[in-house]
Amino acid sequence: MLASRTIISRSIILRTIIFRTIIVPTKIENAPSRSAWSSEVRLLAWLATCVSVFSLLFYFQRGEALLYGDAVAHINIARRVFDSKTPSLLQLGTVWLPLPHLLMIPFLISNEMWRRGVGGSIPSMVAYVFGVIGMFRLIRGTLSRALDSDRAAGFAAWTAALIYAANPNLIYMQATAMGESLYLALFIWTIVYFSEFWRGDARALTKCGLCLAAACLTRYDGWFLAAVVSATLVGLSLLSGQSVAPRVAQFSRTAAVKFLLIAAAAPALWLAYNGIVYRNPLEFANGPYSAKAIEQRSENSGSRGHPGSDNPVLAGMYFLKSAEVNLAENQWLQRAWILFAFAVVILAFWMRRRPSAEAAFSLRSWLPLLFLLAPVPFYALSVAYGGVPIFIPPWWPFSHYNVRYGLQLLPAFAAALAMLVYVAVRSKEWNSRLRVGCVVAVLVLVISSYASIWRATPVSLKEAQVNMRTRNQLETQLAIWLRKLPPNSTLLMYLGDHVGALQQAGIPLKRVINEGNHRVWKQPSDPDGLWERALADPAKYADYVVAFQGDRVWQAAQARHLEALLEIHASGQAPALLYRGR
Repeated sequence: MLASRTIISRSIILRTIIFRTIIVPTKIENAPSRSAWSSEVRLLAWLATCVSVFSLLFYFQRGEALLYGDAVAHINIARRVFDSKTPSLLQLGTVWLPLPHLLMIPFLISNEMWRRGVGGSIPSMVAYVFGVIGMFRLIRGTLSRALDSDRAAGFAAWTAALIYAANPNLIYMQATAMGESLYLALFIWTIVYFSEFWRGDARALTKCGLCLAAACLTRYDGWFLAAVVSATLVGLSLLSGQSVAPRVAQFSRTAAVKFLLIAAAAPALWLAYNGIVYRNPLEFANGPYSAKAIEQRSENSGSRGHPGSDNPVLAGMYFLKSAEVNLAENQWLQRAWILFAFAVVILAFWMRRRPSAEAAFSLRSWLPLLFLLAPVPFYALSVAYGGVPIFIPPWWPFSHYNVRYGLQLLPAFAAALAMLVYVAVRSKEWNSRLRVGCVVAVLVLVISSYASIWRATPVSLKEAQVNMRTRNQLETQLAIWLRKLPPNSTLLMYLGDHVGALQQAGIPLKRVINEGNHRVWKQPSDPDGLWERALADPAKYADYVVAFQGDRVWQAAQARHLEALLEIHASGQAPALLYRGR
């Protein structure tokens, strides 16, 4: 109960900070009154906070908040920045970008928050609220520029926000230490500020750049988004003075350069970090722990590659299908989402042909929403050429792997259905039955789809259940024995695969000699590093040695003929062995 009250109090404080800093809209020309926006945003923020906290408590009590091995890894990467035999920012490692880990650190200082994993969930929960409010502000701001009543824009904005907030897969992911919720929030707010810049607020361009830089330090999706947005801005700069959009902000070349420098700073910083520390600026892309290297090792072991390898069209289809299974469980409902999205495209062309200047302006004001489709080409290229696999239950090989990536298209589908509702509500050419029928159809689709997911278990949760079940069983059994070791004893262990056992046992990482305890810039190894010296003579440096059959610690223990005290087996996992050291 104490942990629950702590979670709730921290979440309420963070929600208040969010509301007072960025949620209340900045003033733009012809925007709705601040009081009207503030009251709706306040209500939406409270609803999102309640959903976030309740879902965390629900999944925490069921033991499902730490199912993902990546979530456990994220938490412990952040923890070892200050809890390690060699604490420093270099413990952030490579491959995974640093911002999610840096945001977790304040919440992981508490041993209890670290051991239970709740500290890693808080940034995701805050980001979930950010994302919900961002969807509302994006659609409301885009549509409130029309020359019609603001009620239709408000109704569409609520539709988009609720479709985003109520998605069962997102609700689960935001209760974990995974990065999906955080990136989605930054992704949405990047487009929010670019949309406001597009509509005449030149100051929003700098805010857009800052959100974009943060997105680039969260997921590599942000790098592609930065390239697309930057190319668009350069195009606008070259077309300065021409009728690109009726009210696009007038900006100087200096402002454009400032934006480009901010957006490029994050990737440049990460490339420099990898170049200086690992002697390879692209260590995250082609190093031994990169997705490409993992794919290569899988192929060498006899596993077949992804069907979409070297085929961006098929890879893109796998990504789109992963988006569908995150939206609905039933195949016909999945197709309905696609049909409704296409209906928005058809309506856009229909509006474009209308002679009314109002219709043309409305369509042009929607153009920034096209950035919501940026994940499609990014993941098509990543799967085809980057070694990033996406396996989905309906298609070969009929398994679950990275299915959660489909959530990147949730904002696009939420915006599409909101636009459809908006056109239906405000259209003067449709009869009342057609307008009401269109709105009801959208509501029935969303409710039926999300209900089908809850009945069948969210696919992102099922992915963790399927892939991590035996791994978590092994770590739980190992943790039971690790708790029985003498206090303050020193361990030698490779943390890359089963650090969760130490977390469950509550053993501080500063008591563990691991692969991070050496100077990583000494390539290929550091002879004077604590890790290398301990591997050469485990009994000299560690009281106990925790090894998994086949890893470097196991090889060192076998070479030194250490006494095995315990051997733990779990189906599908390499056996864990506990050796006596000194």
